[in-house]
Order: sequence, then C-alpha cells, then structure tokens
Amino acid sequence: MRIMVVGSGGREHALAWKLKQSPKVSEILVAPGNPGTAGFATNVPVKADDIEGLARVAAERAVDLTVVGPEVPLTLGIVDLFQERGLRCWGPSKAAARLEGSKVDMKEFLRRHNIPTARFHVFTKSADAIAHINEIDGPCVVKTDGLAAGKGVTVAKNAEQARDAVIRMMEKHEFGKEAGSRVVVEEVLRGEEISVFAFCDGHNALMLDLVQDHKQAFDGDEGPNTGGMGAFSPVPGLVNQRTEDEIVRRILVQTMSGLVHEGRPYVGLLYMGLMLTDAGPKVLEYNVRFGDPECQALMPRLRTDLVDICLASLDGSLDKLDLEWDPRTSVCVTLASGGYPGDYKSGLPISGIADAEARGAIVFHAGTKMAGDQLATAGGRVLSVVALGTDLDQARSVAYAGCDAIAFAGKHCRRDIGRRAEARKR
Repeated sequence: MRIMVVGSGGREHALAWKLKQSPKVSEILVAPGNPGTAGFATNVPVKADDIEGLARVAAERAVDLTVVGPEVPLTLGIVDLFQERGLRCWGPSKAAARLEGSKVDMKEFLRRHNIPTARFHVFTKSADAIAHINEIDGPCVVKTDGLAAGKGVTVAKNAEQARDAVIRMMEKHEFGKEAGSRVVVEEVLRGEEISVFAFCDGHNALMLDLVQDHKQAFDGDEGPNTGGMGAFSPVPGLVNQRTEDEIVRRILVQTMSGLVHEGRPYVGLLYMGLMLTDAGPKVLEYNVRFGDPECQALMPRLRTDLVDICLASLDGSLDKLDLEWDPRTSVCVTLASGGYPGDYKSGLPISGIADAEARGAIVFHAGTKMAGDQLATAGGRVLSVVALGTDLDQARSVAYAGCDAIAFAGKHCRRDIGRRAEARKR
C-alpha cells in the first residue's frame, strides 16, 4: 500500500514512523513532512490546509490511504472531499470535526446528550462576558470558540486574569477574529486531568491505553498553557475499573450515539480530555485527532498494526479487532525553543540527535528545517524525545539522557514529565 500522512509535526512523524513498520506498506508520503520524516518517507511540498492540493496528490500518486494528523484539514472537510473523489481518508467528516472546530458547539453537544461537563455560559460580546466574570468574582475558565493550536484556554485564578483573557480573545483577536467571535466562560473543575483516546468506526470504539499530558510551560504545572510539554503512558493508579467503566458508559458511548443520532457518525481517532472530579469524570474538551505529544508517547507502545486499525475504522469492523500494547512505560519530553509559548528565535542550529538515539531515545521532529546541510529550529516545539523503560524511572532516565545529548541555543524542557505518577504513590 501507498500511504500519505498529512501534517508536519511530531505527531505526524510518529504516525508515519508507525505506519512504515506495517508489512502492508510499500511507500509513505508525508505532506508537507519535516526533516525527520524525510529520512524514511517522501516529503510532498503541499501544506496540510491545502485540501484540494492533497486530493490531487492522492489521486496522481495512487495513494491507497491518507491519514490526517492535524485538526485544521479535518475541520475544513478533507475527509468529505476525498470521499467525493473516491479516495480513502482516515478521520472524521467536517460535521463530526465540529466537536473540536467550535468549543461552543462542543459544549452545546454535551448539554444536548447529557454528557458530564463543567457548567458554562456562552458570550458574543466582551462586555457581557466581563459582566458575568465580575459577578463570579473568582476562578473560572475562559475559552475562545475557534481553533487556537491548544492555546485558546485560560484557567483564570481570579476575575482580573479572566477579564484579560476575554480582552485578548474578543477585542485584540489574539487567536483570530473568527475564533474570538464567541467565548465560553465555565466553572473550574478540580481533580486529575487525563487524556483518553479511542479509535472509532462510526458505531464501535476501541479505547487506547491511558496517557497523561503536561500542558504548562514550566515544572510544577506553572506558567502559560502550551501545545504540550510532554506525556507518559500508561498512567498507573489513576483510573480504576469503576471509573473506566463510567468513562465508557457516560462519555464514550454517549458521544458516539449522540453523533449517530445527529447524522454525523464519528470515524477516526477521538480524543477526550477529561477531569477526574469527586463527582466522576467530566469532559473538558474533545479533539478530533491524536494529541501532540500524546501520540509520540503512544505509538512506540502500540503493537497492533496501525494500518489494520485505520482500515477497520473505515470498514466499520473495529469490533473484530483487539489492541495489543508493549507493557513497558513510555515517556515523551518536548524540547522547546527559549521563550515558547511566547516569542522565540528560529533558524538555530541543532546537534546531538544521533547521540540521543545512541542512548536509546526515539527522536521525533516537530519544528525543524534544513538550512543548507544544517538542521535548525523552525518552531516553538522543536523535538519530541521518547523512551521506553521497564518502569517510569527507567523511561524518564533514558528520555532525559536523550534530551541532554541534544543541543540548540535556548533549549528548554520540563524536567518533571511523569512525576505526577510518583506523587500519587506518596
């Protein structure tokens, strides 16, 4: 089979790397790809949001299956376009992708189908949102409606921070005018946050092993939200069988059946960001694709052929498939540019990746480029350094040894990825 992966980040590098391991695959294309994917696949210079261009490539290159990494092409309707042209594309339809494309639509879907989530209000005018925040006069969460690369959420500790978030979203249009045309203001949920992923075929779903992300920029969950600074899997001691059953029954099944009821059955990978509260698990958000860096942590542990999973999703036969996992622990650490998620420099030389890999790490490229013969930084999150270990300590040790082997000016990473599991054991 000839497979095309859409996207250019660490998630797409990990997906292409995993797909390449299938005996069914003869060639991997990645559009547009990055210097890491260029080492084993053919990079195609078509941007991820150019869905017409991607459809042309798939037709001209006789691509048997397209796997979409990022959310933007999904919300633009790449799956619908490919289906119209008789091309196989793994992911949700444009209608189903509204779960991520609009936080307002997502919250209203949750309310319609009685899926547990935080209490919320929607506002189209900043003055109204600020008046509501003044009334609360305490902690709350402010979310911009549209896509914001994982950064459109502010967990405000007080009214001042919440008002500032509304102004940035709705008046300064920090995430774009359309994305900030509506905001959601909701209660703060307390508990442990968990990322739950499920492969879906419209009616059946297979939950993946649990993984936990670290969103804040600095150790101890301090600093601003980022796209993700690291992740680990599995997550021992966090979810017991009763809670897992509740997640399946009250959230996953209700989500799938609700989408079928609304005429937009879900196919692809569904991400459910959950808070494990004292009142049970509640939905923080949906994503309609793999999280990044959760994907990088999961792919090295997945033993089932990813091609088989994608095809079963498209064929509606996931109920005939079981997922097999490497029992080892995986830790993924993000190496970021200095200043991220704020302003940072690009074009800085990178060295030491071969040394990191010699120490046992797997390195996925996220924001890199070639400057002549020199690998250089080209984004806020530059590399994902992943390691497998017999336990969390060993995986952390190998991952951080890999991080220490890599050098570029201003390199930053959190040093506490995976420490949440240790804290729970105390």
